[in-house]
Amino acid sequence: MSGELSAVKVGFSYGGAEVLRNVSLSIGAGSQVGLAGPSGSGKTTLARVLAGLIPPSAGHVACNGAPVRRGDGSIAMLFQSPRRSCSPRMTLRAVIAEGIAGVRGPRRRREIDAGVRQFAARVQLTGDLLDRYPHEVSDGQLQRACLARALAARPDYLICDEATAMLDAATTAAVVRIISGEVAARSLGVLALSHDRELLEAWCGAIKHLP
Repeated sequence: MSGELSAVKVGFSYGGAEVLRNVSLSIGAGSQVGLAGPSGSGKTTLARVLAGLIPPSAGHVACNGAPVRRGDGSIAMLFQSPRRSCSPRMTLRAVIAEGIAGVRGPRRRREIDAGVRQFAARVQLTGDLLDRYPHEVSDGQLQRACLARALAARPDYLICDEATAMLDAATTAAVVRIISGEVAARSLGVLALSHDRELLEAWCGAIKHLP
């Protein structure tokens, strides 16, 4: 079916151990779906399968009616640890530019710089931070840069894998507002993974569970 990111009867095994079994889930365009479950329940594995980072052992995953493959530009991920998802040798400007440069191939520096400023503003990241390195900013500031990078790729779907777990309450609220604004503005579909049920209830219109 078009207009959704879906997993149908997905299973995944690693080293002979079954991590996921018969999982079905769909995220419609313009919807925010929460996925709850304790640590070790397979939330992150399902997120990686949905994003095309690893293939399912059983079942299938589709994005807007087409099979999901690795490198599918219509799906972006925002990870729990911004420091593990960024090179320590890249400035925040370069981190955001990664998303822009990947959209339509190489662009002139002026266009990329304009895009970086645009997406930095959308995640409320001030310009004075753009030339700093990860060790020079807080986790919240770095996660905003990672969110800007994800949004700059203009995905149809964003998967947030415990993306606020390392943030304080104020930054968490700000990140959720920004993402919800993208949902309203351009029908972004969001899957938010968390063990924090209260957060998911405040953030998402529907909540699914993994045992």
